[in-house]
Amino acid sequence: MNQNNTLEKIIIIDFGSQFTQLIARKVREAGVYSEIINSNQVRNLTKNKLTKGIILSGGPLTITNKNSINLDDHILSLNLPILGICYGHQILAKKLGGKVKISKNREFGKAFVKSKSKSPITKNFFKNKNNLVWMSHEDIVYKIPPGFKQIASSNNSKFAIIANEKKKYYGIQFHPEVSHTINGKILIRNFVLNICKIKKKWNLKRQKEILISDIKKKVKKDKVICALSGGVDSSVVALLLKKAIGNKLICIFINTGLLRKNEEREVLKTFKKKLKLKLIYINASKLFLKKLNNVTHPEKKRKIIGKLFIQLFERYAKKVKGVKFLAQGTLYPDLIESKTVTGSPSSKIKSHHNVGGLPKKMNLILIEPLNALFKDEVRKLGLQLSLPKVLLLRHPFPGPGLAIRIPGKITKEKIDLLKEADFIFINELKKSNLYNKIWQAYAALLPVKTVGVMGDSRTYEYTCLLRAVTSEDGMTADFFSFKKIFLQRVSNKIINSIRGINRVVYDVTSKPPSTIELE
Repeated sequence: MNQNNTLEKIIIIDFGSQFTQLIARKVREAGVYSEIINSNQVRNLTKNKLTKGIILSGGPLTITNKNSINLDDHILSLNLPILGICYGHQILAKKLGGKVKISKNREFGKAFVKSKSKSPITKNFFKNKNNLVWMSHEDIVYKIPPGFKQIASSNNSKFAIIANEKKKYYGIQFHPEVSHTINGKILIRNFVLNICKIKKKWNLKRQKEILISDIKKKVKKDKVICALSGGVDSSVVALLLKKAIGNKLICIFINTGLLRKNEEREVLKTFKKKLKLKLIYINASKLFLKKLNNVTHPEKKRKIIGKLFIQLFERYAKKVKGVKFLAQGTLYPDLIESKTVTGSPSSKIKSHHNVGGLPKKMNLILIEPLNALFKDEVRKLGLQLSLPKVLLLRHPFPGPGLAIRIPGKITKEKIDLLKEADFIFINELKKSNLYNKIWQAYAALLPVKTVGVMGDSRTYEYTCLLRAVTSEDGMTADFFSFKKIFLQRVSNKIINSIRGINRVVYDVTSKPPSTIELE
């Protein structure tokens, strides 16, 4: 997040975990400021009154491999409380004299941990001395360092939680930061508030003020073009910029032809008429469709769309005098899944439209005010900015739009079919008061045609996939359990209303192992 030199903080050292930013979010939820640094930047850490504790993240490497990253002596020399999570737990134990090996029985997914002894780190964490947690490891600590004691164990990890209370060093083998771990946030709160003794002074109201101040300092007298999509992220960015620079903001809305049904009309009505923003509308639907002709690879689709976005922005920016900056609604999860924000060895999952398609040389300077926030934090920030609730509560929608919900070749026919199917699905969710209980829901058109029977005729048409997930942050997600009657009703409406679709299926995979979007 934006650096703040007046608040006590927790430093999170990133060893490449996909969940490092999630740790930062949980710390901020506890009311405490946090900063993330690359594991290669540890030597730059200095002991000061504001840094009150260190968290070592997980990571994709194995400590038994020669290429693993060791714990730098400098971290220990700071004499601060330390919490190691997963890989961080293992390198902390090994550094201090413990032993780590590859386990015969790996642990991936849900597991139970049992309480073995009391500790400040586990206060109010256990229920009946057992707790459900999320494991993701193949290495285990099999001998703890001198001065440490066993706090908890699982079937495959004898030392699932360890502690050196005198030094205030703690190791946790599982991931307390993910929603799958019951009461996981209590462990982080215990470390931050009770062990590190930090007072709650972090909140989004303060962050709003910092962001507005930073934008003013950076932009000065120049103008900013905002990439407006009508989604929550870009809407919050637009209002944040308006608060900071007023009429120096010019929003550009590009109709890619890959938006949801009637979305372009809603955006123009809301932002131009209601919120009185300066808005340039570009209908580039034919151009995007032409560029995507015969393209099937998902990464190529994303990069084509991202590149064309920027080219169009630059082209229209030239028509407005004094424009120097381009604003986008990039969030933490976008950066995490595209590339690590700190340069640590995290595994790349996919590129996002905000980060994957940018040309090497841009004629505009990029502003991404939300790139350290998660979706729920952005919504809270939106409340601070008085963003209408109808926009604030909208489900996430990917920048490449329907292009990544149509695996294989993209055609005008497929786009039209998908728009109608998605429209029916979302409307039925709203009618059934389910929309706000779901993190994200959508329809996708699969590149599969199947035989069907309608009346006395044989059909050979596309398959529509429905997906709906619950989540706190988009980093992990579970599929939503609909009642049979609801899925039947949606399926019937889609098939009866849309010529070209004769089969509807529902996706029942979680994240991980799947991502929320198909591509």
